[in-house]
Amino acid sequence: MREKSLPIWLTIAIALIAFGAGFLIDRHYQQRSLSSYDSDNSTVKAILDLIAQEYVDTVNPDALMKRSIPFILSGLDPHTCYFDSQNSKITREHTDGVIPDIGAVLIIFNDTIHVECIVPAGPSDIAGVLPGDCIVKIDGQPTANIKKTSGEVYNLLSGPDGSKVTLSVQRHGNPKFLDFTVTRNRVIKRTIDSYYLLDYNTGYVKVNQFERNTQQEFVQALTQLQVQGAKRFMIDVRGNGGGYMEIAVLMANEFLSAGQPIVTTRGRNKQYNHSYKSDGKGQFQNVELAVLIDEYSASASEIFAGALQDNDRAIIVGRRSFGKGLVQKEFVLPDSSAIRLTTARYYTPSGRCIQKDYKYQDAGYYDDELLKRLKHGELFNKDSIRIDKNQAFATLHGRTVYGGGGIIPDLFVARDTAGITNYFIDVENAALLQRFAFTYCEQNRTALEQMSDYKQFLRTTPIDNSLLKEFAEFAAENGVAPRWYYINKSRDLILTKIKAIIAHDIFGPEGYASIVNRNDKTVQEALKALNKHKAAFPITD
Repeated sequence: MREKSLPIWLTIAIALIAFGAGFLIDRHYQQRSLSSYDSDNSTVKAILDLIAQEYVDTVNPDALMKRSIPFILSGLDPHTCYFDSQNSKITREHTDGVIPDIGAVLIIFNDTIHVECIVPAGPSDIAGVLPGDCIVKIDGQPTANIKKTSGEVYNLLSGPDGSKVTLSVQRHGNPKFLDFTVTRNRVIKRTIDSYYLLDYNTGYVKVNQFERNTQQEFVQALTQLQVQGAKRFMIDVRGNGGGYMEIAVLMANEFLSAGQPIVTTRGRNKQYNHSYKSDGKGQFQNVELAVLIDEYSASASEIFAGALQDNDRAIIVGRRSFGKGLVQKEFVLPDSSAIRLTTARYYTPSGRCIQKDYKYQDAGYYDDELLKRLKHGELFNKDSIRIDKNQAFATLHGRTVYGGGGIIPDLFVARDTAGITNYFIDVENAALLQRFAFTYCEQNRTALEQMSDYKQFLRTTPIDNSLLKEFAEFAAENGVAPRWYYINKSRDLILTKIKAIIAHDIFGPEGYASIVNRNDKTVQEALKALNKHKAAFPITD
């Protein structure tokens, strides 16, 4: 299916979407209890009665029904889903901003435990676990032998702060199982990964999710950057799978004048029909704005980007977004389990629905759609984007935009595969970049912690040749033989990542982002567009 030379970050990201698509949801705060719901359907009741009376073994009808729920829901759409009571509790903890124990969000898909995302600098990140990894053993116990409910997995992974759990994972591009020892810890998850001055007047803000606390974090970040001198902003929602729709609305509102449409929801039931408009109280209505998206930006990210694009308020930079335009509402069942049911579609201000086709989801088409984009060349060539000309819409000032499958950016930036070699894939799979960086930090922590910022750190690190040689020797000691032809091809990528991880450890997320973004083509292209005032309102073609 995939050759080994396929970039690891690309295979992992594709796996993340394929595995996590059912988790990308627009959520409402309200929950509706179904404790009074009458489930007395004659056919279902007859079947259950027949099993109870005639089946060869004694069967718990309630347990049988619960196992049937996911199959029933699978015939609806890819985002309607069921959570047992334990998983429902864990998910609420996630949305409150607390990630328990190992600093990772897990989902069970096709009877396999997948790592959906990792908390930056959390226990799993420090150990070297990556998004897209499949957990095959927990403390030596094969996951094939356990009852893979969220509650059972949670019980195996939970434990006191400071205790350890060993995870064996299967990683795309590596035929061997990889073992990681994770030190448990409760991690407070920031939904704003980082924010800092990209240059003297450009504020950069990385948003990883749209959760209850995101709006407050977002405004605080923008305000602090403005105090530091920012007069324009770059909002990065690449890889952001979404969250609360209402939060995306509030964040878009910060940039829009009064009365501008933000999003509309329409469902079969009229109670789900709503239109959201800006109230004119946003604090950043006059700044130039760029929004960065990619094929993993979904749901609330697309609401945010779509609202600003359709109002000609921001230039959208990157690649076509995921294409998730369905709205879910959570219904709590009598046993505290929950169903997140699709109740409406959302529409951007121009009237487009950006939900991609899911009528063939049973054949795996929906989950494989991003892989099809890769094979078709869309990630590397703007002209390869498949546009449905029958779904053409007009922005506030007459620009043409298209519905039917994601937000198409105003400024396309191809995937950057420079420096990806088999050697880089091998050291990345073995988490050697992280391990080397953490070892370097421990050996030099006293000196590093006396530095004022990442810029001083970059000025005082060993020269690149020495650092690269030191890493190659470290990798060789840990099972990856040096291949200098490939090491030199991956030189910039290896050095950038090592320095960024060290900076993250010492200076936090802003240190990491500051170093990585210097070589990030999407960030640099967006900065060029801002310098040419292409983000001045109204945006024009």
